[in-house]
Amino acid sequence: MANLLWSYARIPLFATSGLVGLLSSALYYYQNELVYPRNLPRGTRTDVPNPTQFGMLEYEDLKIETPDHETLHAYLIKPPNPQHARNITMLMFHGNAGNIGHRLPIARVLTKDLGCNVLMLQYRGYGLSTGDPGEKGITIDAQAGLDFIRQRDDLSRTKIVIYGQSIGGAVGIGLAAANVEKGIAGIILENTFLSIAKMIPSVMPAAKWLTPLCHEKWPSEEYLPKIKETPILFLSGLKDEIVPPSHMKELYTICRAKTKVWRELPHGDHNSTVAESGYFHFIEDFLRIHVMPA
Repeated sequence: MANLLWSYARIPLFATSGLVGLLSSALYYYQNELVYPRNLPRGTRTDVPNPTQFGMLEYEDLKIETPDHETLHAYLIKPPNPQHARNITMLMFHGNAGNIGHRLPIARVLTKDLGCNVLMLQYRGYGLSTGDPGEKGITIDAQAGLDFIRQRDDLSRTKIVIYGQSIGGAVGIGLAAANVEKGIAGIILENTFLSIAKMIPSVMPAAKWLTPLCHEKWPSEEYLPKIKETPILFLSGLKDEIVPPSHMKELYTICRAKTKVWRELPHGDHNSTVAESGYFHFIEDFLRIHVMPA
């Protein structure tokens, strides 16, 4: 399993090579291509691994329709042993490169070892999903994923936990803030940022003066304080070379949730935090102590 997770960790979550060295003017004119490198790695739009390749047989290959008529590819994966299953469904939002198939090793741990249902939702314009990615559209996608869970007879009574990595954390924060009174049982955030604009000085220092032109915002620092009743787990890789760990720490500080848990992975960088020892133990403890008893 460690080898599988390290294989996943090689997928660039914030695609530094797509950002560093480009002309600063590209920040405005090609912003969506920079923020959403949906064609990385090569073949990612057509080659989407499926759960059976990782030994997961209890799954559905789904197409979820959005209100604006896009079709989202998704996997719904269930625990292999129903007797050891938790009454939890995780809605999983990945980073900004690759596709849901690249995160299947993570889903395997969440289903097989932690006993959760997992809905892996593919953003528009990524993998086999239709459309073009953007903040407005992905926000619609996230809501469509949550609504899908609520409308399924076999999932609607489970505890819904949002799990977001990198930009997926921003997607999850925005979704939770828009559904504060609708029964989200927990949020797990890994290496996410305050906002896209505040990422620019660290990712593209030469373009920091163009920050006002940033139209893809993902303002997690604005939305997070609105979430007060839902327990939140913060997983921070202290060697993150893309999202400064100070962003995660500040998010934790401004968080007003009654229950918030901070966990550090001292050797985790932006891509490898998920493969660090203790990562899934922290998630399991969070689910057992703060989600299941609620």
